[in-house]
Amino acid sequence: MNYFQKNKKNIIIGVVATLLIAALVALWLQKKVIHSADDIVGVVYPSSLAVGDTLLFEDKTQFAKTKRWNFGDGTTSDKNSGIHFYNKPGYYQVSLIVDNKYTKSFPVMVSARSVQKAKDTAKSTTTIEAASQAMQNENVPFRAVSEAKQFAWKFGETGNTDSKDKFTFYSYKKPGDYVVTLYTEETQEPIYHRIKILPAYDALAEEEVSVEDSYAKVDNDFKYHLQQIANGNSFNMHYNYLLKTYLCNNENTVVKVNDSKVNNFYMYCAGLQFDKNTVIQTVKVNLDDTQNCVTKVEINQSK
Repeated sequence: MNYFQKNKKNIIIGVVATLLIAALVALWLQKKVIHSADDIVGVVYPSSLAVGDTLLFEDKTQFAKTKRWNFGDGTTSDKNSGIHFYNKPGYYQVSLIVDNKYTKSFPVMVSARSVQKAKDTAKSTTTIEAASQAMQNENVPFRAVSEAKQFAWKFGETGNTDSKDKFTFYSYKKPGDYVVTLYTEETQEPIYHRIKILPAYDALAEEEVSVEDSYAKVDNDFKYHLQQIANGNSFNMHYNYLLKTYLCNNENTVVKVNDSKVNNFYMYCAGLQFDKNTVIQTVKVNLDDTQNCVTKVEINQSK
């Protein structure tokens, strides 16, 4: 009897055990080392939108060393997350390429703006006739140069509709830089006008402005512009104003919502457009050591 015949049983057991171990090792490598497109953790939202609307994209793939977003319109991005705008309607295939090896695709349908809205916008010639600078407590005249019949003025101080007349006056109680907003039935988007209100007296000669009052002014101004975004008003105008005025152009500034949700500034503002009926209750900003740049924004909001 030769060696194989004498040890046949043990040899078979050894071969089976070796194959089993090899299979387990291969499975472990597949899960821990070898990846595929199914392992990509990316998201694109929404999948249907109109020209000019905001497309959000974000990738949280842990093993990715490099990544590239291809939006199907000739533009790309290497960011982990951000926003994108399409200029033309059509069907686009958004691709996320990880490590120049794995690809995950997201279909996006971009529709055109309605013809009626485009005509309305083109037909509108509404403008605001007003001074760009005035004094505190002065009756400032505002005139709508328009063929419209309905008007709603917001002068930026109260947050409310202040007048519904074509020609009106408003007296600012506090000095500062204000954005005047005019709504008419002719225009899809409101018309804006900036005005600087100078103090009626030397504020430093009368009293020293407290640090708390200065912070409160920033908090209230921040709250106003966030609410405008939540209300569906011009995203770019209010977003860029906050970004340049307070955040030193840092889109990744930390935003904490209702003491729990943490986000960065551009993702929070982009999402605010889609979160209907949001009411910004309070805003508290934290400044850096130089008191020049906001480093964190704490927001309480509700619906």
